[in-house]
Amino acid sequence: MKCLVFILAIICMHSCAVRKHLPEGAYLYNGADVKSTKSEEYEGSIKSIKKQLKSSTFPQKNKMIFGYPYKVAWWYTIGEPKREKGFKHWLRSRFGEPPVYYSLSDLRANEENMKAIAENNGYFNTGVKSTSVTKGYKRKNKFEVFLPQPYTIDTVQWVLDSSVLSKDILRTRRRPFNNLKKDERFQLENVKADAQRVDRMLKRRGYYYFNDEFIKAYVDTTVGDHKMNLFFSIRKDAPLEARMPQRINEIILFPNYSLLFPPPDTSRSGLIEYKGVLIRDTANQFRPRALVKQLTYDTGSLYNVSRHDESLNRFMNMGVFKFVKTRYQIVDSTNPDRMNVYYYFTQHKKKSIVGEIGAFTKSNSFTGAQANVNWLNRNIFKGAEQFNVKVYGAFEISANDSLNKNNNWRLGAEMSLTIPRFVTPFRIRENSYYPPYTRFKIGYEWMRRQLLFTRHFFNFQYDITWKESRNKEHSLSPVSITYTKAGSFTDEYLDKINRYPVLQFANLPELILGSFYNYTFTSQNRRSKNQVYFNGNADIGGNLAGLFNKADAPFTNKIANAYYAQFVKLDFDLRFTRKLTPKIAWANRLNIGAGLPYGNSFYLPFAKQFTIGGANSLRGFRPRQLGPGRVLTTADQQVAYPQIGGDYKLELQTELRFPIVSIFEGAIFSNAGNIWMHDEFLYGPEGKLTKDFLKDIAVDAGFGLRLDLSILIVRFDLGIPLRKPWYPRGEEWVVDEIDFGSKDWRKGNLIFNIGIGYPF
Repeated sequence: MKCLVFILAIICMHSCAVRKHLPEGAYLYNGADVKSTKSEEYEGSIKSIKKQLKSSTFPQKNKMIFGYPYKVAWWYTIGEPKREKGFKHWLRSRFGEPPVYYSLSDLRANEENMKAIAENNGYFNTGVKSTSVTKGYKRKNKFEVFLPQPYTIDTVQWVLDSSVLSKDILRTRRRPFNNLKKDERFQLENVKADAQRVDRMLKRRGYYYFNDEFIKAYVDTTVGDHKMNLFFSIRKDAPLEARMPQRINEIILFPNYSLLFPPPDTSRSGLIEYKGVLIRDTANQFRPRALVKQLTYDTGSLYNVSRHDESLNRFMNMGVFKFVKTRYQIVDSTNPDRMNVYYYFTQHKKKSIVGEIGAFTKSNSFTGAQANVNWLNRNIFKGAEQFNVKVYGAFEISANDSLNKNNNWRLGAEMSLTIPRFVTPFRIRENSYYPPYTRFKIGYEWMRRQLLFTRHFFNFQYDITWKESRNKEHSLSPVSITYTKAGSFTDEYLDKINRYPVLQFANLPELILGSFYNYTFTSQNRRSKNQVYFNGNADIGGNLAGLFNKADAPFTNKIANAYYAQFVKLDFDLRFTRKLTPKIAWANRLNIGAGLPYGNSFYLPFAKQFTIGGANSLRGFRPRQLGPGRVLTTADQQVAYPQIGGDYKLELQTELRFPIVSIFEGAIFSNAGNIWMHDEFLYGPEGKLTKDFLKDIAVDAGFGLRLDLSILIVRFDLGIPLRKPWYPRGEEWVVDEIDFGSKDWRKGNLIFNIGIGYPF
């Protein structure tokens, strides 16, 4: 109680300081109170219009706490800086704000604004009364708004003549008005929305010069019973070119366009023709087919805004152009039914070399840094093919006790060729809005596990990526080959293998001959309260190899002196986020995966296994600490195996995200899940999936702090394990062990995670 009295006393003293700095006769604006009442005969809700009226008053008052304008007080406390730059100016502008005087408020203007808002929502003849109230050095406005019974729509009609434009508008009427419906309350925003819809439909029928401002809407309120008829017509002053559809006369492309030295686009010099399209490529940088293929319309066709947008998007997605702009020009002003379209392309630099240095964390418990050098040719074969060569070096360390001092060193190189079209022996339906991509990649990596061994990786991949629509993407890799071979084993590692022979299987020469498919779906409306994300994968390996070289038992058959893997793997990642308020969200994730090794394999290749734990998974468990099943892995297993993974995975995550202040956001989360093996081979019976798998589930909870830096989100999460599946049956729950005062408990159970972006 004494503390509260002290705080109130401080506020009173500072309030006096604010009053002292106000000009004589001036008052601080203290906002507005809006009270809305409705007609007794109207039974509908006025909740929506009340909210609009309340938020429509102006100006906005200063931020206050318990009626105390703390930012204004800070503004006066810092005082006027001598310069517009410097620490004092930053301190004042960052944490303070200038006073908003009552003189900036206009009662009559606010009244008129409220009446306009009400009438735009069908409440015609709304009454508004206003007064002002002074208290100390602050003055506020009070408004009383009387809302009569609103008008509802009886009919919606077009008033048209016999022109071509009128006939095309009538064709659009075969579809009912989307927003203007019988017996619903009149709203001006719905009138505008349907006018814009008609405009968009006409632009798909050739009307390039038409816009929704040429549509006139007027109402007839003499119907009675608070009903109205709504009429649409075309304004008489709409120009001739807006009243007729346009066809494409010529298409001219300028792929070498420069803002500094623009070529004369009216000259016919240097133009070549390819499939009816004119191209001026004086530098001979592109094959004509590569450019013309991106167009989704031909000469002679009606202008269509959708085809225009598709073509622009396809050109931009080729990856060689920095900017693409268009210009339309009528051929004959006396008969504006035909027009030429000009495309101007500003290219990226064709060749570039970039160096990068960065840090990373990995799911296998290692943290490190990497340096890359990338050389890129964006148009190597004159068809927007991108050829990339990458050379890199990296080191990795781990804070995990079992991996301490066992650092990784990596050197590698890869080449890739990306082609902006399908390169397949079979046909795939192509979306006209998004160009597909075909990529060929080959790479090699040398890795040294300090104190253990050296491993060599060879990889070749051929994949195709395409979009079915804006929110549906497919990726298919018909051929994916990975060859792994280890050597230069240390005496320490050989000693481990002699003591635990199963560890040798982590570094047998391995060949993965496979294919995979990926499908991704995201919600189309980013503003919707419900956001859905789905990612599904199908991965197979060794199926063709098994046809010609069938294995009778695991690790019996080889190709190129390496054991080939055989497996089928399926998994999906489903995320659902509910926006509880504009700034508070409840995010959920379900991740399920299953792999079936067969033939020449006991288990999924380590590179294909499911992992769990860490910054983006169960944040109360470190990577390599959890699973599979009821296993608590040994130090030797953590060192020898490339990662602690499983053939099956179940993971559930939930998180409440909320703002704190300024750039700081908070989160409360809980996670559950585990991984399991198909066989007992690597970890014994405790790691195998059984019918009692739900008894092996691990659970954690925690809280997080996020810094929203606009360009990225830096995340700090603190997780605590609540259920440890490796404990004896019936004793897995460890909530009763929580002891924040114990140093030993904190060391083993407070798991700190740092990440970039949200965990899911």
